[in-house]
Amino acid sequence: MKAYIVGVGMTKFEKPETRDWQYWDMAKEAGTAALADAGIPYGLVEQVPVGYCFQASTAGQRAAYELGLTGVPVYNVNNNCATASTALMMARQFVEGGIADCVLVLGFEKMARGALGGGSDGGDFKTSPVARHYGIMAAGHGFEVTPPTAQIFGNAAREHMERYGTTEVQLAAVAAKNHGHSSRNPNAQFQDVYTVEEILAAKTIHRPLTKLQCSPTSDGSAAAVVVSERFVDEHGLAGRAVEIAAQAMTTDTEDSFASGSCIDVVGRPMSRAAARQVYETSGLGIEDVDVVELHDCFSINELLTYEALGMCEEGASGKLVESGATTYGGRWVVNPSGGLISKGHPLGATGLAQAAELVWQLRGEAGPRQVAGARVGLAHNIGLGGAAVVTMLRRS
Repeated sequence: MKAYIVGVGMTKFEKPETRDWQYWDMAKEAGTAALADAGIPYGLVEQVPVGYCFQASTAGQRAAYELGLTGVPVYNVNNNCATASTALMMARQFVEGGIADCVLVLGFEKMARGALGGGSDGGDFKTSPVARHYGIMAAGHGFEVTPPTAQIFGNAAREHMERYGTTEVQLAAVAAKNHGHSSRNPNAQFQDVYTVEEILAAKTIHRPLTKLQCSPTSDGSAAAVVVSERFVDEHGLAGRAVEIAAQAMTTDTEDSFASGSCIDVVGRPMSRAAARQVYETSGLGIEDVDVVELHDCFSINELLTYEALGMCEEGASGKLVESGATTYGGRWVVNPSGGLISKGHPLGATGLAQAAELVWQLRGEAGPRQVAGARVGLAHNIGLGGAAVVTMLRRS
């Protein structure tokens, strides 16, 4: 049975502590918008997967109760930065498996200011779920007094530069592109345009990554309504429906750790495997894709993901972004929303915000961000620790 997204919604992503709201307020705003977009009441919803990382157990229920007290199952999902796409995958499986005809997916996060701690408990990486990942990094690069997540991705950038000749200018070009795209997105946390020179001149977080190449902490929520083909037909939703043509999740394998490389530790092998599965299942390849929302938590990860998705040969991603192939007028438009770097990164909402952007693009509803003629979109969401989710969306 096929699964379709018929409604999406999101809040504006905000800098933490700048808006007077709670996580249930933001989830209500996004969920109400998604239901209104689909044109259906909450009473038709049969299952509710809810993604978040930093709120307490059963926060999903607290959020969903703002939409209605109908007694439907609510599932709390936490999969690091891939949380929202994991919740979306659960919804698709419920529908494709015949368990439910209508599922509402919520994702939200209310975060603290400052850099993420990298998954450690009070700085003790021995007890951290990502202890193996940081152990690989420390063995090859040592451990510096910089934010841990920026450090592991920054070290991946250093390796890429040493191995392939990637330049700091090419890394900054990723951020310049995405900041430029976000200037057209009213939901983005940042809407300022920067030159490559300004990005390079910004404060260094972990060499070679400057502040403007790093995703911020954010508050915000996103939501989607996922339904069956039968539900689409019964409720006359064909005009709103975007098909989930294929979706795959992978976790770390030996390939993530065997090389001792931070490039592999941060997830390029996972992303490559998930993309391969999606291409095989959908019968579509990267050459069929028009628009991509991918996990640019740091500028280097956008380059690594180009390679994992097959957009270029291994090591050629710096030249790809520099060529203009991944922006308007190029072969693909990557992160028209502004991506995590500029749209923002509330962990539990990110994957659903990517899906929302693609649904708007494929319906032709993205306003000044619209990618002309977009019919196929690909979302990539990754969580260190690890999970990679790739989703292919198609508008028939």
